[in-house]
Amino acid sequence: MISLSKKRLLLKILSFVSVIRGYNILVLVIAQYLTSMFILAPGLPLSEVIFDPNLFFMVLATASIVASGYIINNFYDSEKDLINRPQKTMLDRFVSQRTKLSVYFLLNLAGIFFASYISFRAVVFFSLYIFVIWFYSHRLKKVLFLNNLLASVVTITPFFAVFLYYKNFDTVIFLHASFLYLIILMRELVKDLENMKGDLVQGYKTIPIVYSENLSKILLTGLALLSIIPVYFLIFNFEIGKMHLFFYAAVALLVVFLMFLYFSRAKWQYVLLHNLLKLIIVAGIFSILLIDIDALLTRVF
Repeated sequence: MISLSKKRLLLKILSFVSVIRGYNILVLVIAQYLTSMFILAPGLPLSEVIFDPNLFFMVLATASIVASGYIINNFYDSEKDLINRPQKTMLDRFVSQRTKLSVYFLLNLAGIFFASYISFRAVVFFSLYIFVIWFYSHRLKKVLFLNNLLASVVTITPFFAVFLYYKNFDTVIFLHASFLYLIILMRELVKDLENMKGDLVQGYKTIPIVYSENLSKILLTGLALLSIIPVYFLIFNFEIGKMHLFFYAAVALLVVFLMFLYFSRAKWQYVLLHNLLKLIIVAGIFSILLIDIDALLTRVF
């Protein structure tokens, strides 16, 4: 049998993984590498991209700082999350607030240390990123409209860091980023619908609280329609290999999303819609492999 001390240690580990959202960090690392290999540096051998030390330290810096961002967000939202996500919050509380802050500072220092290996500009970039995440969590998260827009920018910034590294700003990159940003923005709006109870109690000004659920649904419909624009250009104007299959599936899922959205009223329904958007994002990341699947083996060396 597992002793009580070992159970507590296991719960603390699970709690810490929950606080930093370890699954999201793993997906982010995979996304940065796949984006680099198949979109930003398609002409380089895969081994040259995978074993690039600068890219490795950039991914480490990003992962450390994003993990610290989840911690500070959890720190400021602890009371709200107790209402919106009581089970997750109870697990998160196996790690004390003091420990969370200590790890937050350590992860940020680690992120800056990793960035220093790349360049001084990388240090400045990631230092600003740390400040924006903190300022958003501390102040801007309760500001109407700005909260959703900035949360989406913070989420997509790690990809922008990789764009800067490879200095690749082709139109196709902009279209991929536009689609991702719109889906992330939709997810933020759905989270507002999902978390209305806790947001209302804690005084957060979100679109469904200040205006209405119906306006949020109208905005979500508009964003879904806007997301079709980059999809159209990517499919019909650029060579994206078999990734067009993902975009067709994504549009179909967005149609299902909108149909279900207008019948949704309960929290569990919004959670389902939130997970549907997360599915599109994660599937989109792994479908990057479809861009160059025929040449995948020939690019290994």
